[in-house]
Amino acid sequence: MEKGNSCCFSIMMVPNSIVVLIAINIIIVIRIFYVIHQSSKPLRNLSLEPVSTLIILGSGGHTAEMLNLIRGLQKNRFTPRVYVAASTDNMSLQKAQVLEASVVDQTGAGKVKEAAQFMQIYRSREVGQSYLTSVGTTLIALVHALFLMIKIRPQVILCNGPGTCFPLCVIAFLFKVLGVRWSSIFYVESIARVRRLSLSGLLLYKLRIADLIFVQWPQLQRKYPRTNYVGCLM
Repeated sequence: MEKGNSCCFSIMMVPNSIVVLIAINIIIVIRIFYVIHQSSKPLRNLSLEPVSTLIILGSGGHTAEMLNLIRGLQKNRFTPRVYVAASTDNMSLQKAQVLEASVVDQTGAGKVKEAAQFMQIYRSREVGQSYLTSVGTTLIALVHALFLMIKIRPQVILCNGPGTCFPLCVIAFLFKVLGVRWSSIFYVESIARVRRLSLSGLLLYKLRIADLIFVQWPQLQRKYPRTNYVGCLM
């Protein structure tokens, strides 16, 4: 008799477990849609308080474009600044260090600000690497990105195309969904992209991970209507 009751109890528990799983999935989906909706208002904090800023560097032209954008930032507004580049890209961080060394204290005291940090992350995909093998390296990069984002916890993320940015942006979006940290993600597509978004830009666009995506060519904005045309930034 006890055995029969145990079987009946197990059968009754299965539907309850399914209901709980369905409820959890519904809550997650609702939260994702909420985050996507709220991301249309990227700067949630309208005060003039400084915001911690993560700047993701690519290599070569990507770094040159990003550093050109950083020169125009209000340094006392976007601080502290953390620069992240691929583990195989020392040149980009060196250029960022040179830029930061040239930033003079706005008080006129002639003192160089010490508001920047420099970090490296595993590259999710090397140039020319096949998409199949990049699955494994992307997973490794995601794990590394998780640890970096826990440490950095930025309020603003600036990126412009390198594959390095994708794992960090994914973790930032996940943190939004989980309520860990709200990071506004701003993606500026490279000026070299005239007709199509880069792979990173396309992923962020299709998955609606970025808060705002800026493009520098009008025909690109017409093809991807949720992007924002800002003209040539170089």
